[in-house]
Amino acid sequence: MATPLGWSKAGSGSVCLAFDQLRDVIESQEELIHQLRNVMVLQDENFVSKEEFQAVEKKLMEEKAAHAKTKVLLAKEEEKLQFALGEVEVLSKQLEKEKLAFEKALSSVKSKVLQESSKKDQLITKCNEIESHIVKQEDILNGKENEIKELQQVISQQKQIFR
Repeated sequence: MATPLGWSKAGSGSVCLAFDQLRDVIESQEELIHQLRNVMVLQDENFVSKEEFQAVEKKLMEEKAAHAKTKVLLAKEEEKLQFALGEVEVLSKQLEKEKLAFEKALSSVKSKVLQESSKKDQLITKCNEIESHIVKQEDILNGKENEIKELQQVISQQKQIFR
């Protein structure tokens, strides 16, 4: 720092010492002022007005209230979901029972159909055997009738011969 006007460099030692100390005090105060100005600038940048703070606080309260309502709705929906899941489980068990009953009934019907089919095949076989037997009997009867006719013709011829 420069020597102030009216002061000489060759002055007494105590004056120089006082001057140096005063200069150090002034420099540290200027540094402190500079730091305080920087702090004030930062505070101005970070400053929030009371109105702005109250608006944000009000919005926060509204969001908390909305959150609480949503939480209540969620609890109700979860309760509905649990009830629905319980119903699904009951219906699934009932469906499984009905499925087993149906499969059992179907198996029984298939078994009966198989038995009836077997009976039908046996009856068809018997009918075919009876038809075959009837055809043989008819052939035998036709043969006997033809034999009777031949014998009747022979008798008729013999009657005519003996007349």
